[in-house]
Amino acid sequence: MPAKSKRNAKVVHYLAIRQFKKFKPYFPITYFRNLNSPVRVTRLFKEFLDSEKAGGIILLVCTVISVSIANSQWGSSYVDFWHRYADLSFASVQLNYSIEHWINDGLMAIFFLLVGLEIERELYAGELKDIKVAALPIAAAIGGMLIPAAIHFIFNQGTVNQSGFGIPMATDIAFALGMLALLGNRVPFSLKIFLTALAIIDDLGAILVIALFYNDGIAWIYLLSALGIFAGLLILGRLKVYNLLFYILPGIVMWYCMLKSGVHATITGVLLAFAIPFGGAGSKSLSYRLQRFLHKPVAFIILPIFALANTGLILSDGWINELTTNNSLGIILGLLVGKPAGILLFCFLLIKLKWGSLPTGISLKHLAGVGVLAGIGFTMSIFIANLAFKDAVTIQFSKISVLAGSSLACIAGLIWLRITLKENKEEISVE
Repeated sequence: MPAKSKRNAKVVHYLAIRQFKKFKPYFPITYFRNLNSPVRVTRLFKEFLDSEKAGGIILLVCTVISVSIANSQWGSSYVDFWHRYADLSFASVQLNYSIEHWINDGLMAIFFLLVGLEIERELYAGELKDIKVAALPIAAAIGGMLIPAAIHFIFNQGTVNQSGFGIPMATDIAFALGMLALLGNRVPFSLKIFLTALAIIDDLGAILVIALFYNDGIAWIYLLSALGIFAGLLILGRLKVYNLLFYILPGIVMWYCMLKSGVHATITGVLLAFAIPFGGAGSKSLSYRLQRFLHKPVAFIILPIFALANTGLILSDGWINELTTNNSLGIILGLLVGKPAGILLFCFLLIKLKWGSLPTGISLKHLAGVGVLAGIGFTMSIFIANLAFKDAVTIQFSKISVLAGSSLACIAGLIWLRITLKENKEEISVE
């Protein structure tokens, strides 16, 4: 296109945006101009990205602080603190668990509630609503889970560490978006949306893996009770009951039943999210209001506490040699190699079969960079490591391997994207 025509097109686009601002839409919308194709983004999604980006930086800081303290003169006291027992029993209900256990089974249920609400939003009104648009991130997420799991399984087949196959399957959405934000305005917004959709589907896959493979044997009375409460909550949603207390209070009872059932209690958060009705106009939607309310507490309180409690890793002599064990190699290579390989392979096949197409302004080399960045496992990977093994030493070195693999993936992904992405300065906002 001649230079003069490009300038005229920009003037027309600018005047159209100015005219659009007069209409005051119910949802303020932001337009990001990437290669002449605007991408429409609701305010809630923009707020989600902002909180996740900042949350990723805070997670990084908390991890550094936790590892530093654990390997200082206060290390033993720091680790012991998280293992102290806190008895919150009342009446005939006995709840005597360590602080770390309360965080991983209790606070993290709120994190899973937010994850469930995000998945629900994507299914009803986001990237996953249109199956043609959702096909590519769905394929990417599936490939990004299966290949890392296969790599770990190949390294550990027939050993006691075989159960760790789920550790390298996960992508940490807060860390990944937080690190992607370091590249500034050179990142197309469509690439951020793709990574977000991929990570959300990835979370759903991790949740299913936890429910199916990481349980301590099922106590059917408690499990059926939890599912009965869930069914009752679904009926409330169908009856259009929009009082949040009618969901939260039974949800707490459902969490207790799930805790006692042997299925991990955090699954309650996801079930509760899908029971809360998504209907309602705009900000009147109960799901919308709860998701908006939970963003900052989860990003700035719950996940940092989780990081502090779970990354107090004492690096004993010879810890580097431990990273060469089959379990550690399975985790590190799963995150660093398996993630991008699975994402690229499945996306390439989908495009070749004409079942999906690349988002505007994104090429396969950009997907490769995002695929490497998706190897940042952290929250979900550490969470699954706690469930996969019983031996404290194996858990410790699994977490160290997660940190090592995630760090390498972060560095490699940022370098690759910085090389392949050009500066993108055209951004127009409509408030």
